Amino acid sequence: GPLQPFDLLYASGVAAYYNGDYDQAVHDLEAALRSHRRLREIRTRCARHCAVRRPLVPPGAGPGAELPFFRALLERARCYRSCETQRLGGPASRHRVSEDVRSDFQRRVPYNYLQRAYIKLNLLQKAVEAAHTFFMANPEHMEMQQNLENYRMMSGAEEFRLIDREAKPHLESYSAGVKHYEADDFEVAIKYFEQALREYFNEDMECRTLCEGPQRFEEYEHLRYKAGLYETIADHYMQVLVCQHECVRELATRPGRLSPIENFLPLHYDYLQFAYYRVGEYVKALECAKAYLLFHPDDEDVQDNVDYYESLLDDSIDPASVEAREDLTIFVKRHKLESELIKSAAEGLGFSYTEPNYWIRYGGRQDENRVPSGVNVEGSEVHGLSMGKKSSPKIDRDLREGGPLLYENITFVYNSEQLNGTQRVLLDNVLSEEQCRELHSVASGIMLVGDGYRGKTSPHTPNEKFEGATVLKALKFGYEGRVPLKSARLFYDISEKARKIVESYFMLNSTLYFSYTHMVCRTALSGQQDRRNDLSHPIHADNCLLDPEANECWKEPPAYTFRDYSALLYMNDDFEGGEFIFTEMDAKTVTASIKPKCGRMISFSSGGENPHGVKAVTKGQRCAVALWFTLDPLYRELERNSCCQKLLRELILQTEANGGTRAFSLPGMYETFHPAGPGARLCPYTFMSEMGEMRTFQPSVEIRKDASFFSRMVVATAPSWSHGVKALFKQALTSSEGAL
Repeated sequence: GPLQPFDLLYASGVAAYYNGDYDQAVHDLEAALRSHRRLREIRTRCARHCAVRRPLVPPGAGPGAELPFFRALLERARCYRSCETQRLGGPASRHRVSEDVRSDFQRRVPYNYLQRAYIKLNLLQKAVEAAHTFFMANPEHMEMQQNLENYRMMSGAEEFRLIDREAKPHLESYSAGVKHYEADDFEVAIKYFEQALREYFNEDMECRTLCEGPQRFEEYEHLRYKAGLYETIADHYMQVLVCQHECVRELATRPGRLSPIENFLPLHYDYLQFAYYRVGEYVKALECAKAYLLFHPDDEDVQDNVDYYESLLDDSIDPASVEAREDLTIFVKRHKLESELIKSAAEGLGFSYTEPNYWIRYGGRQDENRVPSGVNVEGSEVHGLSMGKKSSPKIDRDLREGGPLLYENITFVYNSEQLNGTQRVLLDNVLSEEQCRELHSVASGIMLVGDGYRGKTSPHTPNEKFEGATVLKALKFGYEGRVPLKSARLFYDISEKARKIVESYFMLNSTLYFSYTHMVCRTALSGQQDRRNDLSHPIHADNCLLDPEANECWKEPPAYTFRDYSALLYMNDDFEGGEFIFTEMDAKTVTASIKPKCGRMISFSSGGENPHGVKAVTKGQRCAVALWFTLDPLYRELERNSCCQKLLRELILQTEANGGTRAFSLPGMYETFHPAGPGARLCPYTFMSEMGEMRTFQPSVEIRKDASFFSRMVVATAPSWSHGVKALFKQALTSSEGAL
């Protein structure tokens, strides 16, 4: 019978789900997915069929020269419509859907409904497949991640079968090829890479075909579109052509990601040239090396490989007769022609277009092997990293460590090498026992359930309760008298201390700013700890989206891409479990495990080089101060400015009211205020210069620059705290130009 429109089936399935008819929901949602898949297949087949049966012909010369071209165009349109109508069992117009439905299928939303329906029907394996398929395209969806952990616990199996029902074959084959290549299994690697290329070019054909569908003319109201014949054709065709040109990006991008795998298509030929060399097929190695040079003709390493492969050929083979792979030669030629046409059209028709860099050079083979000249195949030693060893994710700054710890009594425990990683350090005694007790006391007075987790009581695991508080909240409670102000101020001070230690130890050349500061406690929920095999906090990286299956970490939203360093300062050890762990990028292989205790601090760079998580807290409460830092002042923590405003206001009030010897100093400021003798309201102050010199000033009002923290800083003292002086402070504290 005729193919049912997938949008109608989808709507029916969703309605059945909300009505509690889960059998019908599963039936209709699965049918919608099949219909969507079948529609894509039909469109691709019809496009291929009609391209062969009705080829376009170039225009001739003289009167009516364009008619043969338009005749061929009309014949192809008729062929395509006839093919679609026949295969669909009805007019193609029945299968036009809204943008919302199109977006839902692109984001795999039907699988979210399916996993819920399947679990209601007690079909665990099918629920797992649907959940995993949805999660692969929505890696930031924490609820789905938790569902998968719950399903793992329900199955009771060590090995959990995860199937992505929408996996792209060319990406799967490529990943398998890389895996076998790294295991030195070159013959099997070749099989997978060649299969990946066949699948890639098939996917490219489908992508280009789907680009030929209806286009949206965003700059025009359709009914008022007044362009002539050639302008209309040009508008439509350029949208199609840009879409087709972008297919190389589409095919290199994993589901749910914004950024493509760097240098994706060229890497196939880079891997193949070396794999063919290792199995002794020098002609094929030479063909693939020359194919790679079509993308990067100035790559000196591959140029050397070409020379070396040519030297290994039999005397009967002319090296000049061995050319780059034909499949890629055709592909690159078309890609360059498209690029030239789009750029020309952009100039002539007045639309903007910037050609992306599709083939980024630094997206190279992870082992970075290049064949050195003059070595034999047997027993050859390949320079660079050993085969199979993965290079660490790239960090775009100099990596240094071992700088001074700045404070007495801090104990160095382990460095990066001892922690089996990059940019890691473990320190003890950053806090004293007394400070830990005081912070823990503050925590009990200011924390709210779900604070910092969008109000969710159990954001990472249903077996623990999460409570949190920020610096600003602590100070607010201190000013209101709900917790001791001194204790609230300690939270602020120890975070500043941690920042200075991290900046100094990792020997950073620029200022390290706070990005976010959060005190958090995790409490094991009684009655829910038996047979736990989940984590308190799943394995993740702090500034990128960790993709364990691809061994990648995608530095793109919704990740906090501006974070550069992280630190955790622990407050107690009277609990069970809760170890902090580093892993490899597979999120499974643990490289270091750290038991929290009072005053211990772990700090590390925030990227994909340091995946980490927290083991389950099975008894008691685990508390820590979590700190994230950035080197970009645009992303510094605004709350800290608010904190300093509040502290300075408190300073004014204390100085006005007290005649004792109270002294305040604010991080980022060098002023220390000393109230005068008993009963005095006059506040001369002592200024510590950046050179460490102490200078005492008579009562005055000054405005000075302090680039390290504030754009402007106001310091005021006068014979009495007059309304005018207070007004000056208020103006300085609230003005946009000089806000503290």
